[in-house]
Parts: sequence; structure tokens; C-alpha cells
Amino acid sequence: MSNGDDDPADASGEADAPGDAEDAADAGESTEAAAPTRPDEPTEESLNEYLDEIETHLDGAETEADFDDVDALLDDAEAGVEEADLPEPDEDDEDADDPRGDLESRIAELREEVKDARGPYGSDVVDEIEAAAETLDNTEWTADGHADAADAVRAFVDAAADAVDVEGGDDADAVLDAADTAEASESEAGSEKPTDAVPVETLVTALDAVANAVADADLDADADADTISALLDAADDLTDGLDAAEEWDDLETHEQLRAQGYYDVLGHYKDYPVEWAALKEHETRGNVDMILLALDSLTSDFMERHCLEALERMGKRGKTEASLEELLGRAEKRDQFAIRILGKMAATEATETLVEFVPEDSNPQLQKAAFKALGEIGAPEAVQPLANQLAADSDTDDLVQPLAARALGLIGDTRAVDPLADVLAADDRDDDLRAAAGWALRQIGTREALEAVADHADEHSFVVSTEGEKAKRSLDAAAATA
Repeated sequence: MSNGDDDPADASGEADAPGDAEDAADAGESTEAAAPTRPDEPTEESLNEYLDEIETHLDGAETEADFDDVDALLDDAEAGVEEADLPEPDEDDEDADDPRGDLESRIAELREEVKDARGPYGSDVVDEIEAAAETLDNTEWTADGHADAADAVRAFVDAAADAVDVEGGDDADAVLDAADTAEASESEAGSEKPTDAVPVETLVTALDAVANAVADADLDADADADTISALLDAADDLTDGLDAAEEWDDLETHEQLRAQGYYDVLGHYKDYPVEWAALKEHETRGNVDMILLALDSLTSDFMERHCLEALERMGKRGKTEASLEELLGRAEKRDQFAIRILGKMAATEATETLVEFVPEDSNPQLQKAAFKALGEIGAPEAVQPLANQLAADSDTDDLVQPLAARALGLIGDTRAVDPLADVLAADDRDDDLRAAAGWALRQIGTREALEAVADHADEHSFVVSTEGEKAKRSLDAAAATA
């Protein structure tokens, strides 16, 4: 199973503590073998053996509960590394062994494997549909391309209707009726496909109806795996259909790019089209201006996506006055991809725009993108708006409030200590939210913040108590060095 951009693993239920395999089996969770147990006296060798056992446990994991168990085991291994008396590397010898660093790297790699193995989720389907709708809305189609796009949407709506109940499906049916009209007109004309029979607005509305139906279906990654897989396959076909419907600009555009030196970086290349090959080389060389030139000149969704992905990978290296202007313009139009890139760039210039999206309860996906970006930027202006979200009461709280708490932790402003501590102390709040508040307080790291978390080390909730135990260890370590 593969994980999407928005990882619902963060919103999973309480993970079982290591060694509770028998209890998990009694509770109906998937447990093929007893979970490994951390050695009483951790050493480099015993911890590596423990990680070997965890890796074997991961290989046999199939359900979300299984992956939660593996995450809990990795938390336990991480605690073992912190407790172990391991030799420190010689700072004067670059090639010196670093047992602690090697173990931490191995744990991080296993965490990535767990992340990659989770899912897919219903939210991944929604993301794909929303991306397709955005492509439809933002692309200037040719005559044939417009009709081909309508055909692709029609096929997707048909396939989706077999997987989920598109309640209130009049919007989705409208595109089918319009496509039927288009086909009839084409048959009568006996020539080019008409482009005015299926307005782009109708296509987008149809996709929105399906996206809402998938979200309302609340698909489970385990129980509804086949349905999610079928929907993702249909969404992939939709994306491929839209990509195939697009046309590159005419030769004049390529000549213009050549005159501006866009292709000068190419020698021998394997990637096709050549514009993509050149883009990769410009990314490697840090040529932000050339990436922006391609983004502005080439109108295909394929190249637009790869230009933006290049800027995202570059992060702070890609931050220039011109790239900020481009991305801020997109962010102001609620482009979540652009918001994500601004976060990777740590673009403080985007703070004012992103703070405006914090209270957008009607659009939780936009909120989540804005929260994460504000946390990565470290924007102190966002502290109060994010803290307000912790106390808000809406249907999307469970989706966005943990991310608001984590964003406050990344910002690290001590003004967030009290509201986060209040959430952590509220027994009637969701455990994942309380755990996120505990994590955030540990990131802020003041004595007051750590003490607020350490008070919950004996909680019945594993995810909350884990944060409490880590805070206690931090306080003990600080006391030992005082």
C-alpha cells in the first residue's frame, strides 16, 4: 500500500504498546506473531537485533492497526537508543563510527517504510479528483482537446459511479447528458468533435460531485481497499486522458525558448520531452529563472506540474523575488501546491496571505496546507489564529486541529504554551489532538512546556503517555547537566 500527500496515519487511533500483541489479537487486530520486545539493557548490538525484528514485523504488516503497532515499536526503539550508553564518535575523525547516529538513521528509514506502506486512503482519491478539476479549469483547451477532456471525465464519472454512491448526483449526471449531446452532434456532423456541448464549468462541477461523494463515503483503508484501488485506477485514467488531450504550444514557443537559452544546458539526454530534460538540468544548476520561463511559456499541465515540483524540491534555493511573485499570486487563488512550496521556501513574505486561510473551516484541505506552511515558515503572526483553531467547534475539527497544534510547535512561540497545555489537559478531547499538543509543547521546549507534558506520562492513552515520557526524559537530562 502507498501513502498520499496528506497522511491520515497522523489521525489514526491509539497505537498499542510494544508487547501487547496478545491483547491486540483479542481486540480483533491483525497480529500474525508476537511483537518483539526491547532488550532490558540496550546496546548497539541488541538494538540492531531489535530493529531486525521490527523490520520483520513490518514485512508482515497488512492493516492500519499493524502499521500503528510498528510505529509504536519504533517509538520504543527510539527510547532505547536514548537510554543506551553508546560511545560518542571522535569529532576529529570524519570516518569514526557513530553508533547512535547509525541507529537513529535506521529508525528514520523504517519510519519512512511504514509511511510508504500505509494507505491508500479515500483522501488520496479526493486529492486526485481535485487536481484533475484544477487542470480542467486552468487549461486553455484546443477544439479536439476540449472534447477529449469531456470524454475522459465522462469515463471517470461512469467508473466512480460503480464504486461509490454519488448522492445528489444531478451534477455528475449533467456531464454525462452533455457528453451524450456532444456525441450525438458529432455523429450528425460527421466531422470534428464539438467543443461547446460540454462547458468546462460542467466538467468541473461533475468532478466536484464525485469528490464530495468519495469524501462522504468515509472509506476505510482496510475494509474498503478494493474500492479505493478502483477509484485511484479510474483517477489515473482520468489524469492520463487529460494529459493526452493537451497540446504543446506551436513551434513559435519552442523557438522563443531556444532564443532565450533554455535548451543550452542539454547534452545527451534520455528524458522526453526535451523540455522536461532541460528542466531537470536547470533544477540541478539552480537556474530558477529558467524554471519560471518554462512555467510561463509551456502551457501543458505536465510541464506546469514538473516546474512546480522542481521549485518544491529546491526549497529555499528556489526562493527569488520572481519565484515569490509567481507563487504568491497562485497562493492568493488558494492554490494548495503553491502554498506548500512557499512553506518549503520558508517564505515569510507569504505569512499575511496564509494567515487569512487559517479560519477557512469550509475548506479543510486548504487549512491543512496553510497550517503546515505557516509552521515551516515559523510565522509568529500565526500563533493566535492557530490557537483559536484549537478552541473552534466545527465538523472538520478532527481533520485540522492536530495540524494546528503541530504548526504551533514548529513556530515555537511561548505564547502557545497555555492553549496547548489546556488542550492536553482536556480528557474529553480527541487523543490524537492531545498527543499533537504534547508534541508541540516538546518542540517549544521551555521548562513550563515540558512539565505540562510530563504530567501526562502515566496516561491510559499510549500516544499521549509517549509524549509525556519523552518530556520527562528531556527534563531529567536537563537536570543532570544543570
